[in-house]
Amino acid sequence: MKTRILIALFSLVLISCKTEEKQLTAQEIIDKSIQNANIDKVSNATLSFDFRERTYIADRNSGVFTLKRITKKGTETITDILSNDGFQRLLNGEKIHVADSMAFRYSESINSVHYFSVLPYGLNDAAVNKKLLEDTTVKGKEYYKVQVTFDQNGGGVDFEDVFVYWIDKERFTIDYLAYLFHVNGGGKRFREVSKEHIVEGVRFVNYNNYKPNNSNIELSSIDKAFESNDLTKVSEVNLENIQLVENECNSC
Repeated sequence: MKTRILIALFSLVLISCKTEEKQLTAQEIIDKSIQNANIDKVSNATLSFDFRERTYIADRNSGVFTLKRITKKGTETITDILSNDGFQRLLNGEKIHVADSMAFRYSESINSVHYFSVLPYGLNDAAVNKKLLEDTTVKGKEYYKVQVTFDQNGGGVDFEDVFVYWIDKERFTIDYLAYLFHVNGGGKRFREVSKEHIVEGVRFVNYNNYKPNNSNIELSSIDKAFESNDLTKVSEVNLENIQLVENECNSC
């Protein structure tokens, strides 16, 4: 009888300990994801990669940035540059005039590619709001689920977009993400990591990109549609020839 009582008490203690285990916050989960990917290295480095027959170069230095997209057409080289000073286009090294409406479109396109290329870098920016959603499983693996929204002040022209990240509970890697966007008619997308690249200790990834067959599906539950094959693959996001060179620290 005493043995049974002791076993029962021991079981209660174990249950109590599990109950008291600290639940990670959305902020802590994102912090661990950033640390795991070692992605903060890009904040003071030059990153280059090829994507869909174009070369992209990002030079970041403690908040000062220059994002480039280089397109070669025959004997012409078009270099689009987005920086703290705005947008400009070079044709074979010479600056050319671009209408404001087109400059806006080019800027958005360049920023989008560079933004996705270094996730989860940027998720601790001041305009980012994080909310922990209910834990879930995808393909038998357990995930934290974090929703990200943006303040209008500092959130850019796409501040109304909404993102959801599925973060592996053991590795703290972002394995899936989904987003609701409003440009070009709007819509939803779900991305699945298809390949990891470890370059200079930093994790970069390729994605398979899907859209839902039912546009009314909730963004936070789009992973269930993925598991039940209710998404259509629309593209692949593959980074090639990735190179990362850290900037010299002049103040060290």
